Amino acid sequence: MTTWWWVRHGPTHAKGLVGWTDRPADLGDTVAITRLHDFLPSKAVVVSSDLIRCIHTADALQGSRARLPHAPSIRELNFGDWEDRTFAEVSQTDPEISRAYWSTPGDIRPPNGESWNETGARVADFVDQMNKSHQGQNIIAVAHFGVILTQVQRASHISAKSALAFKIDNLSVTRIDFLDPHWRIHMVNHLP
Repeated sequence: MTTWWWVRHGPTHAKGLVGWTDRPADLGDTVAITRLHDFLPSKAVVVSSDLIRCIHTADALQGSRARLPHAPSIRELNFGDWEDRTFAEVSQTDPEISRAYWSTPGDIRPPNGESWNETGARVADFVDQMNKSHQGQNIIAVAHFGVILTQVQRASHISAKSALAFKIDNLSVTRIDFLDPHWRIHMVNHLP
């Protein structure tokens, strides 16, 4: 069994959509970081998105765990022209597309961005490679809201819309076990 410990990065406090925008995480809650570090398995490899909020969160959680190179494949959804804009701003400039993007996620893409399905395929390719190269290990993956939800969707065979109903808090853990060829969700949005 290969166990994925998906951790959402620390909060950015941004008011807009922060997909590929490279904002730092606020890691000032050292009590929460320590609790999270102690909750995660000590024998594990750690990988993170290549965005600074994930890199710094992974650095804070690494301890004596083996660190893998940063992975651009587990970046957040690319919001394209919507990056760093609020939901209200986006709904004014692109009302139909923005409504459809969230209410019927799948192939709809923000202008110059990527769709939910494209993100899911990108992340699934990375996960499949990691399942082969780190078979039977614990993998701590520090990533993003959308990335984690694509894997909840994949493991539970639900729709993208149903996956978006899950809450993924900053510094939460979502554990998904890979029992080749099946998946088992152990916990979603657990705050240690």
